[in-house]
Amino acid sequence: MKIEKLTEDKIRIIVNPSDLELENLDMKSIMTKAIDRQGFFIHMLEKAKDEVGFNTDGCKLLIEAFSSSDDILVFTITKYSERESSKNTDLNKRLKVKRKSLNVSNKEAIYKFKDFDEFCDFCECINKEYKFDVKKLSKNTYLYLYNNTYYLLMKNINIDEIAIKNFYSIASEFLTPAHYSSSFESKLLEHGKLIIKGNSIITGIKYFVNK
Repeated sequence: MKIEKLTEDKIRIIVNPSDLELENLDMKSIMTKAIDRQGFFIHMLEKAKDEVGFNTDGCKLLIEAFSSSDDILVFTITKYSERESSKNTDLNKRLKVKRKSLNVSNKEAIYKFKDFDEFCDFCECINKEYKFDVKKLSKNTYLYLYNNTYYLLMKNINIDEIAIKNFYSIASEFLTPAHYSSSFESKLLEHGKLIIKGNSIITGIKYFVNK
């Protein structure tokens, strides 16, 4: 289990198969059972408190559970202002759970960012935490601006690349999947403004990430 503190109010927990085996759990039970009733989740919160000082006592929590493949789970946990009594230990009253997944089997994909800063944060996270070769993941990634929204168009995705798991664990936090279709891609090409061509992720790291 790997715990990463993203901000003062947000952490990411990466769970490996061995972590589940120790608790006699599997992927299905984690993703389908009420997460607030699982002792494993309580264990994760306690471990996060001990290792990175992430104290959730009395906080409302948003948990995003993301499965990037059959053998890795990523939890992103965000806490909100302490408006409830710190004596409140009923997790059911404090949790809002959102499960999502990105399709890792398609060789073309379109994702969107709410603004350009979010794209830069995405590039910084890739550069900081996973120094893999982005070129091996996708030969062509273009950043477009269309209807006041930034879209990342990825072509020729190498779904067999070993680093794809790490890429999608980051993508689960920053990227919102947009429905991919040839018609929507045509709209981007025809009516969108091309912001960065070639490999936009590499370009973003080169020019917009503080080294």
